[in-house]
Amino acid sequence: MLVLMWIRSSLAYPASFVLMLASSMLITVMDFVAIVLMFSHIESFGGFTLGEMALLYATASMTLGVADLFTGAIERVGERIRTGTLDVYLIRPVPTFLQTAADGFALRRIGRPLQAGVVLAFALSNLQLEWTPAKVVMLVLSVITGSIIFAAIFVLGAAFQFLAIDSAELANSFTYGGQTLTQYPLSVFGKEIVRAVTFVIPLAFVNYYPVLYVLGKPAPLGLPSWIGLLSPLVAGAMVALASLAWRGGLRRYRSTGS
Repeated sequence: MLVLMWIRSSLAYPASFVLMLASSMLITVMDFVAIVLMFSHIESFGGFTLGEMALLYATASMTLGVADLFTGAIERVGERIRTGTLDVYLIRPVPTFLQTAADGFALRRIGRPLQAGVVLAFALSNLQLEWTPAKVVMLVLSVITGSIIFAAIFVLGAAFQFLAIDSAELANSFTYGGQTLTQYPLSVFGKEIVRAVTFVIPLAFVNYYPVLYVLGKPAPLGLPSWIGLLSPLVAGAMVALASLAWRGGLRRYRSTGS
């Protein structure tokens, strides 16, 4: 009901909504335009052709877009903690997490996954692959699990704001910054970065390892080529961690005292 309320609010001014949606798609597509311009001078980047880079970009942008659509509003929890208005959520017979995630639901955020879908169609039309049922399932599964991983990072960032209230930008460095990172072959950033996004903050499981499996490319660091199959397990672990962090943050909350 909260989400539908915000959707009706967004569609109350159709022209304004369409303009905001178009501007959102235009802003996000500029990153891919930069990639296309880069490939006007080179044939491959980090061992990836333009079509393969488009697949990386599309999956990274779509997963973040879906996560941002459904859980992006939760990053504003720091403001409610600071003002004490989070108290309202605690006395309602609805889970605090759902209220926080649904508050200010912005339908215009659907522009990012829509734009990513266009790039995905471009990528699939330019890839010379022998598609198998396993590869198709892996590609679909990577979008789902990648969205879950990004959503868990959103929640972890929100939970951290119970400790450090003005820290929304820290979480953004792992969500929006993580999307920028994962739209390129991670091998170009060096082994230390690859280790960090594999074993510390598992951004590599958002799309990189699944895409390597789909393209039949070897995994870095001597890891097995099937490591992308672990993405659902990583997503499950991230959800469990985010749940514990969120519950811990709520237990710590003491309101403003006013």
